Amino acid sequence: MNQDASQPSGTPPGTGTGAQPTGEGRPVWGEQGQQAGKATGAGGPGAPPSARSAWATGGVTFAGVLLLVNGILNVLQGIAGIAKDEVYALVDDYIYRINLTGWGWILVVLGVVLAVTGAFILKGAEWARLTGIVLASLSIIAQFMFLPYAALWGLIMIALDFFVIWALAVYKPDAAQA
Repeated sequence: MNQDASQPSGTPPGTGTGAQPTGEGRPVWGEQGQQAGKATGAGGPGAPPSARSAWATGGVTFAGVLLLVNGILNVLQGIAGIAKDEVYALVDDYIYRINLTGWGWILVVLGVVLAVTGAFILKGAEWARLTGIVLASLSIIAQFMFLPYAALWGLIMIALDFFVIWALAVYKPDAAQA
């Protein structure tokens, strides 16, 4: 009878225990997906991260991408305001009225700083989280003041900035790694 070399003699084919590294016939992994005989904090894989920390970790990555893209879009929006004042609708009776060329420069500078901060958030720089919160807050104010010129776009950007602030504020790096 031809028997597979990986099967111990006397073990029926297809039920081999040769793949069990413990040698005791017990599986290495328990029913919860943890290594048998190891405590959660003893260097083993442990329990999966909580849903809250997974959301926060993914949220920070998404916030970094949003800041980066938001910055690039602000630069493009600012360049449009600088190059041609006719790109945006002119508003006569607006309390925060400012020359569109001035708005263009504000958006270009804010956009460059947003994009750089977003890139550093993606690289994991700790200082970039607080800076991102401050810049997203400034972006909300700038977009609010720019609402008469591009209302729908301003509302979308304000909503995205709120998400960025939330994601950066709730992220706890120690909780996500534990």
